[in-house]
Amino acid sequence: MFSLPTSSTVLCLETMSTLLSNFHFAPHDSLNYKISPFPKRLSSFTNNNPRLPIKNTRISCNSLRMDSSDNNISACAQQPKKMEIPNSHDEKLVGLLHETGSKEVVVLCHGFRSSKNHQIMKNVAAALEKEGISAFRFDFSGNGESEGSFYYANYNHEADDLRSVIQHLSDMNRVVPIILGHSKGGDVVLLYASKYHEISNVINLSGRYDLKKGIRERLGDDFLERIKEQGFIDVNNGKSSYRVTEESLMERLGTDMHEACLKIDKGCRVLTVHGTDDEVITVEDAKEFAKIIPNHKLEIVEGADHRYTDHQSQLVSTVMEFINTVIVKNN
Repeated sequence: MFSLPTSSTVLCLETMSTLLSNFHFAPHDSLNYKISPFPKRLSSFTNNNPRLPIKNTRISCNSLRMDSSDNNISACAQQPKKMEIPNSHDEKLVGLLHETGSKEVVVLCHGFRSSKNHQIMKNVAAALEKEGISAFRFDFSGNGESEGSFYYANYNHEADDLRSVIQHLSDMNRVVPIILGHSKGGDVVLLYASKYHEISNVINLSGRYDLKKGIRERLGDDFLERIKEQGFIDVNNGKSSYRVTEESLMERLGTDMHEACLKIDKGCRVLTVHGTDDEVITVEDAKEFAKIIPNHKLEIVEGADHRYTDHQSQLVSTVMEFINTVIVKNN
């Protein structure tokens, strides 16, 4: 039996009751979006489901560490509980549960060659915890502390990892109303929503729309010739090294985010957030998602890079405003 926190929380965001206005998504064939300065309110969304009640409390963004270091745990977060969850390949996925006692658990997914300890994962988890919402951040197989080998691409395998996590939480009598992913994790949560239709809310942070792009920057202009000749390419960028096999490259080239997004249920609400100064994935990718996902809202963060290095507060604010419109808080 879980116990709820008893201390009151002071928020630096707008009073959460202001979030209960009607929401309207831009039409799926519209390019409408807005620059997202801080602080600001999310504009309206369309939702087939009734608005869900939220607790009228405040969250202290000032207590979050808003830097880009992966080693600095937020000062406001309580000690999370480490969990090991087997995936469909009998590999242990290692994650951290930020327990508040809420029935709902928001699942957070990291990006390429990253981990559950990415600053975005930690800051969003800490913000959720301060709001009384449980969060689970974990390492995909072959990443961080999780078992398994690292594979380039591997989008569908990671979507299956996410499936194992959600099923495990469901077996614990928990509900996962929202999945969030950053960068490659943004593509993974969208792929998940296209395959498994029990998820009604998805947050895509700086995901890539066209997976054929961004390969030459990592593998070189002649990557196709080299991988056909030797069957693999070894990459060493000074920070990490890994091997790209022909099979994993073909998996990436064969993953069509356009087709996947067309399979997402119209009742599933999708929030995409992207920075104008993203040096890894252009903001134009975010606008493409806005064109094809019918129940979609696009928020652009002016000046933000791919890691939201100097814009963690803006990012957390935007994410929390969305989350607090759809989470039922059983406090």
